[in-house]
Amino acid sequence: MRAFFAVLILCTASFFSPVSARAEDPIDTTRTMIEDQIKAFLKDDAETAYSFAAPGIKAMYPDKNLFFAMVKKSYEPVYHPGNYAFGRSRSIDDGALIYHEVLISGRDGKDWTAIYQITRQPDGSYRINGVQIMPDADSKGI
Repeated sequence: MRAFFAVLILCTASFFSPVSARAEDPIDTTRTMIEDQIKAFLKDDAETAYSFAAPGIKAMYPDKNLFFAMVKKSYEPVYHPGNYAFGRSRSIDDGALIYHEVLISGRDGKDWTAIYQITRQPDGSYRINGVQIMPDADSKGI
């Protein structure tokens, strides 16, 4: 009987707990992921930066060093931004696809807009599926 009441109390407490009552917001989750990847780039931490890549990106760049070299060469504003701030975000299909606009001031003084495409994986996690960078930091919307 005591075991029954203990289980009932635990279930009731978790039901009314504010943390368990709401799921994590995919916009916040994926924004944090982008920030963590940028921090990894700034530390030249190829392994951590590569861990955020979606399976399709990893298929094109099957080694973290190839991925890192590609980012250094083609995505310098993302690889080593001067400053950055998040612009607009958009969630499609109940969070299956997320777009984030990141406004970047490059170390060279030029402004850029990076549009991150993030996809929810079959296991429920999110991975960065691609980044498009464009000169000029004016928000064009997504």
